[in-house]
Amino acid sequence: MIEAFLTDGLAALGLTDRVPPEAVSRLDQYAQLLLEKNQVMNLTAITEPEQVARLHMLDCAALLNLADFSGKRLADVGTGAGFPGLPLKILVPSLDVTLLDALGKRVDWLSETCGALGLSGVRPIHCRAEEQARLPGFRESFDLVTARAVAALPVLCELCLPFVKTGGSFLAMKSVDSQQELDGAKRALELLGGQVSDIKDYVIPGTEVTHRLIVVKKISSTPVKYPRMYAKIKKNPL
Repeated sequence: MIEAFLTDGLAALGLTDRVPPEAVSRLDQYAQLLLEKNQVMNLTAITEPEQVARLHMLDCAALLNLADFSGKRLADVGTGAGFPGLPLKILVPSLDVTLLDALGKRVDWLSETCGALGLSGVRPIHCRAEEQARLPGFRESFDLVTARAVAALPVLCELCLPFVKTGGSFLAMKSVDSQQELDGAKRALELLGGQVSDIKDYVIPGTEVTHRLIVVKKISSTPVKYPRMYAKIKKNPL
C-alpha cells in the first residue's frame, strides 16, 4: 500500500526519473521498519501507512525540487526517526549523510535500519548538537545542514549554523506560518554568519498541506563562542 502512495507522490513531484529504481522499495521498507519499531518506541505520532508515506517520506522528497543534494555532505540535526536525512540518502545515493540525535536508542535503531536497507555513506551519531558542533571534522564541515520540526528558528540557527561551512546552506523545514520565527531569528543570523537566501513553499503530494523551506546561506564563519550550552540557548535565544 505504501509503495503505491510513494510511486504516485514521486511522479507528482516530477522525480520518477531522477531517483534510483530501488528508491520506492527502500522507502517502503523504511516505513515498515518505522511502524514496527514505533509499537515499542516513540518514533512518530503518525501511524497510518498513507500518512507516513505522504507526511514523512514525500515531505522530505519534495526537497529535491528545492535544493541540490547530489554529491553533497549533509548533517541532519535532531534527526529523530531519520527525517529528512534518511529519505534524502535513499533518493540521492551520492549524498553523504550524518544523522545526529541526542537519544541513544533512536540512534541504535537508525544504525540497524541503515544496515537493513543496505545503505552506505550514512552515519547515525549519538550526541548533543551543541557539543558535536565544536569538534574537528564537524564544525563548519558540511555543505548542507537540515532540521525538521526540532525547535524555533532562533534556537535552530545556533544549533545548526556552526556545522555549515562558509558558502554552504542550512535548510530549515518549517510550517508556512513561520514569519514570526523568521523575524525573531534576525539577530541570531547576523551573529552566527547566516543570511536568508530563499523561502520556498511547497504542497505535499496527495494532501492540502503546505510546508516551507527556509534556506539560510552561510556567508561568514560562526564565532567560536557559539553554540552555547543548550540550557543557555533555550533560556536566552539570540
